[in-house]
Amino acid sequence: MAIPNQHQLQTINQVVESLSSSECRSLLYLCGYEDTNNSSAYVKDILTSKVMSYEDGHLFLVELMLHLKRFDILKKVLKTSRADVETALKCRQVLPRFRILMVNINEDMASEDVRSMKFLLSRTLPREKMEKAKNFLDVSIELEKLDLISPERVDLLEQCLRNISRADLAENVAKYKMLVATPERHSCQQQRFRTPCARFTQHGSHSLQQARQEQPLPYTENLQVPVYKEQSCQIPLDWYKFGTNSRGACVIIDCVGNDGDMLERTFKALHFHVDLYKWLTVNETLSVLREVFRQRENHGRDGFACCIISRGTESRLLCTDSSDSTGLRLDSIRQLFTADACPMLAGKPKMFFIQRYSVPEFQSCAKMSHQDEDLETDGWDGITTYGYIPAEADVFWSHCWTDEHQLEQGHHSSVYLNALKEALHKGQRRKNKLIDVHTEVNAVIFEHNKRNPGKSYHIDLKHTLRKDLYF
Repeated sequence: MAIPNQHQLQTINQVVESLSSSECRSLLYLCGYEDTNNSSAYVKDILTSKVMSYEDGHLFLVELMLHLKRFDILKKVLKTSRADVETALKCRQVLPRFRILMVNINEDMASEDVRSMKFLLSRTLPREKMEKAKNFLDVSIELEKLDLISPERVDLLEQCLRNISRADLAENVAKYKMLVATPERHSCQQQRFRTPCARFTQHGSHSLQQARQEQPLPYTENLQVPVYKEQSCQIPLDWYKFGTNSRGACVIIDCVGNDGDMLERTFKALHFHVDLYKWLTVNETLSVLREVFRQRENHGRDGFACCIISRGTESRLLCTDSSDSTGLRLDSIRQLFTADACPMLAGKPKMFFIQRYSVPEFQSCAKMSHQDEDLETDGWDGITTYGYIPAEADVFWSHCWTDEHQLEQGHHSSVYLNALKEALHKGQRRKNKLIDVHTEVNAVIFEHNKRNPGKSYHIDLKHTLRKDLYF
């Protein structure tokens, strides 16, 4: 191994000192080390050793920063840009694709998701190992040790992700399986490495125009949910079609009577076709939601939004039914609008904003009032080209809850829904992405909870969007 010069050591020191402890852990994993020692000195030693072991150690270093999403380090310390690194990596990648996948999943896994996965695997992995596991990487390493997952075997991982309702991450795993299982990929890779590539240096990448003209295999950073394939095999845009005129249908169901009118004005200003319903029962709510895809005028719209304000429990909404009702399962609402159940919305963004006022968990009745067969939808005679879209794709699910006692206050209005209104209006003016809009909502809720610890709001955000959604 070559001896590092002073400039290389200084660069590595700057990189490591800019990383958080969790980022250091991910870096070690990408480097092939699975121990939990993420002290700065240890990480610097490992990184120095790895960088010096490669002919083009600088390419290895910038690829690490790319997958850690530390684009600021790329710019300030390594004196390059994300675009230049991605161009260079089109013709040469160093890091194992499997470990990149694991790190990307780890970054997207919330603490609640990790707890759910640990519970799911409680009979598979030793209890003491599960107690020590702090994040997804810890869990995946233990699964690797037992040879339950590996670069060639990820079926268990995919199934676990689906079972904890992270279909978006499960689709990332499915795409990885397709990439490693395709025989043509290996011959393409061999051809790719025989093609002269632009050499990446510490001052950036040279001959970028030449590299673009060679058209190597596309570089995939995040292994997103596979996009649909039309008959023409055209590559879709990276954002959803979401026109400013008649963007889509919006259904607002207000079973509390406080914020429905405000939401109606908000979504009309965003150029949605809005229908507002108040004080509905569970049966009436189901009827209204089914009616969305029976209306032929909705078939040509660019998307769908649904806002529901209701009392309920962790998994069910009561609407205006009494507390001894079995209510409407939140999962049932999503099932009504999957690509299978509602083909006319396949490939289009479907947004759900739920404000729930929590009531004590009730006992389930002996006979469920709304079984799965109640959710069957009418057949749709339209022709669709979206046969390759995962059923759960293109969903944005924002579920907020707070205690129902807040409704006892005079003129109560949801902090969450008001924050959503303001963020949506700002997002429209700034042409922001929906994810960025929701980040502003999160910030408002965080500040509110700090000032009002007895009146806290909680948000569960999940999405399977395959593209950017701009307002």
